[in-house]
Amino acid sequence: MYKAFVFRIYPNREQATLFAKTFGCVRFIYNKMLGDMIAHYETHKTKLKTWPAKYKEKFPWLKEVDGSALGYAYLNLLTAFNNFFAGRCNYPKFKSKHKDRDSYTTYLRNGNIKLNGDTITLPKTGAVKIVMHREIPAGYKPKSCTVSRSREGKYYVSILFEYDEVIVDKKVNTAIGLDFAMKSLYVDNEGNSADYPRFYRMSEKQLAKAQRRLSKCKIGGKNYRKQRIKVAKRHAKTANQRKDFLHKESRRITNAYDVVFIEDLDMQRMGRGLRLGKSVHDVGWGMFTRFLGYKLAAQGKKLVKVGQLFPSSKMCSKCGNVKDKLLLSERTYTCCECGNVMDRDENAAINIKREGLRILDQ
Repeated sequence: MYKAFVFRIYPNREQATLFAKTFGCVRFIYNKMLGDMIAHYETHKTKLKTWPAKYKEKFPWLKEVDGSALGYAYLNLLTAFNNFFAGRCNYPKFKSKHKDRDSYTTYLRNGNIKLNGDTITLPKTGAVKIVMHREIPAGYKPKSCTVSRSREGKYYVSILFEYDEVIVDKKVNTAIGLDFAMKSLYVDNEGNSADYPRFYRMSEKQLAKAQRRLSKCKIGGKNYRKQRIKVAKRHAKTANQRKDFLHKESRRITNAYDVVFIEDLDMQRMGRGLRLGKSVHDVGWGMFTRFLGYKLAAQGKKLVKVGQLFPSSKMCSKCGNVKDKLLLSERTYTCCECGNVMDRDENAAINIKREGLRILDQ
């Protein structure tokens, strides 16, 4: 099995310069190979077989960076083409210096990656200071590393480890149903909610003010670069607050229940269709369900998704009557058959749990 750990690193000036060169070379070789493949196909109608080492003679400065990083860029390009032909994504695009993420991946070969307490040794770079905020379990073997630079100028390394573990499916004794709630992240089948603080809304005024100042700066100027970093730091703080909250909440649910039932929602379509994009994406429901999925799987537990067509909100949790129409503004569910009156989200969570148990028993 594989698991990745992300740590903060602090390169010196020379190492930061080498990282910047590697980011640029990886982006260059990706774009160059993509351009050559497109031109060759338009001319000869055949697939071009190329590799990064072929370009080192014409561009000798590519030899200054880690060759494994260039090879990984080639693998990423092949993956992009395979996903395109499989219908999973659009045609591969050229990478941009200003829009795409600054990162590169290198893999372990002949002991070129080593963890030595407070430093990590990387190819071409040498020993880089690292903050190991968590302990690596015994038996974990490093396979590859991804070095990245965030928008606010911080450096991180994601280390992929390989380990042996047999996960035994746990017997289901406790279960919970969760219904998505825009204000509180979720409401469970017992009426409890996560009370999500809505971090983006809390910092929206400060973000808007910082971005207005950025829009008035001359692009490429010194003040523009300073203000851009300030905006990036504010966005990063909001994202980190959201991620921290979702990690803690998903861990609490994982430790308390053996199976979790949720509704399979398309959050992007919901944000566009309801014109509530900011509020929908501020909650981070997709990230929350992803955290739940891998944490439950690591303990032999299950995350069961109920289909989108299941009328969880329109169905009465007591008598099973399904309403023909239910407005989004109706936050209290009132059944016209049995007279059941309860919170709309709690009613939906009960139905999700009941349907999930039925799916689980099949």
